[in-house]
Amino acid sequence: MSGEVRIQKDGALGWLVIDHERRRNAMTGAMWQAIPGACRTLEDDPEVRVIVLRGAGQTAFVSGADISEFERLRTGEAARQYDEDNARAFAALGALDKPLLAMIHGFCVGGGCALALHADLRFCDEAGVFAIPAARLGLGYSAEGIATLVATVGLPAAKELFFTARRFPAPEALRLGLVSEIVPAAQLEARVREVAGEIAANAPLTLRSAKRIMRELGRAERARDPAAISDSIAACYGSADYAEGVAAFLAKRPPRFAGR
Repeated sequence: MSGEVRIQKDGALGWLVIDHERRRNAMTGAMWQAIPGACRTLEDDPEVRVIVLRGAGQTAFVSGADISEFERLRTGEAARQYDEDNARAFAALGALDKPLLAMIHGFCVGGGCALALHADLRFCDEAGVFAIPAARLGLGYSAEGIATLVATVGLPAAKELFFTARRFPAPEALRLGLVSEIVPAAQLEARVREVAGEIAANAPLTLRSAKRIMRELGRAERARDPAAISDSIAACYGSADYAEGVAAFLAKRPPRFAGR
């Protein structure tokens, strides 16, 4: 009844499910704390090649943080701990080497929008509603959260989202760059599975390298790790998957990548 973060596996697809349906999947403090462990489990599972973040049910992705906890968890010293738990959750999602997709039904508000921004690709249904209402609550928003927003949608759109604190329907979210694609609700899961399947069929080491390089390029130049970039590229060229990819291309057959 208090909400949970669940993991489901379906072949190469790993689901990270935010389940608090009676409160539109609002995030409790305990749920924020559960995200890093769930990320580690899916990252460490060699069978999982693509991760999909979603909310339980069809009404909401995540409607934000559970405001019923704010008086207890977001005041005084407790607020600092709450913010640290948030930061660890977002850092865990951002550090995933495997591709992360977000499947967004309905409400994607506040903390839910912040979660979705850490996905590599975001798909929503036509009822998708997006907002960052921090300014309506008087919250102090983290520099890391604003940096992620700016990196995703650009500075003008980030200002529009943050300063107005209003709700943006799916077409406006697409215009702002919050989502990659709008799909009819009845077809959303099928579309996400289709894209996830296309990604999962590709070479895992190449995807991991590309994602790591993009992550490094998103940092200030002085903070980048050139060794991590070069090592990830070298790992691709030294892999059995590279040999398989070349052999499959020459033989005109689909490659069978093993992730090594």
